[in-house]
Amino acid sequence: MRKIIILMMVLLLGGCTVTRPSPRPSFTLETYPKIYGSTVAIPLEEMLMATLTDQPIETIRPYIPASKTHEAYLNLINRTADLIIVTSPSQAELDAAYTARIKLEITPITSEAFVFLVNKDNPIDSLTIEQIQKIYTGEITNWKDVGGDDVAIRAMQRPVNSGSQTGFLNLVMKGLKVMTAPPEWVSVEMGELVDMVAYYDNQPDAIGYSYYYYVTDMKDNPNIKLLKVDGTAPNPTTISNSTYPIHTNYYAVLRQEEPALSDSRAILHYLLSDEGQELIEAAGYVKLK
Repeated sequence: MRKIIILMMVLLLGGCTVTRPSPRPSFTLETYPKIYGSTVAIPLEEMLMATLTDQPIETIRPYIPASKTHEAYLNLINRTADLIIVTSPSQAELDAAYTARIKLEITPITSEAFVFLVNKDNPIDSLTIEQIQKIYTGEITNWKDVGGDDVAIRAMQRPVNSGSQTGFLNLVMKGLKVMTAPPEWVSVEMGELVDMVAYYDNQPDAIGYSYYYYVTDMKDNPNIKLLKVDGTAPNPTTISNSTYPIHTNYYAVLRQEEPALSDSRAILHYLLSDEGQELIEAAGYVKLK
């Protein structure tokens, strides 16, 4: 019960996501708050810091910490980060916040989609959510059972507490027991999973998952294709209007105790402003509708 309460409490603390005018805060490289994030948020972190310090991206790039989702949450909980830009928290991250007596304030700042990808030569173009669930529980093991070739399915995964694994479990599987994948089907890096789907044994039999922005802007691989889900393809329009069925967000996360006039809150307000949302869109993400 405690775990469910924590999750509800944290998500409810997200606050309002309606855009509004907000002054652009200004910083030097030395006064800029400590911001960590998910791998998929790095381009946004770079553009945000460049804009708020009035510096070229090439100048600020060495100042952007190399972190992943789990590390970013732990840094915020341990007070070594002031603000994080991340995907949704895992249960382990919620538990870590609870143990540290930290209340997380989680605010959506972009619209996003969780997507499934296959090799470009796989004849399958669309799956239902139910079919995807059955593939990852191990009930469906051959592509012929979903209208494809008579070939065994290699269902790739990410490690527990990675941002995309948390999204997969929360947004898609929703409590269903995921089959245990062979170690060689579990990729440590997001980019590695895309490459595994594209090139694994030079066969078009793998399926994997990620976030839309990552596979279209950060890791554009011509040998993969994104699947339609329940008949709808992911694209900026279907993500923005939520017609693509696996909708999510990226979030700015603060400790709830953060003072009202802190620099971190000023950055959050800026991200939710009209100008901040335009910056998010200019960085290639889908802004909040």
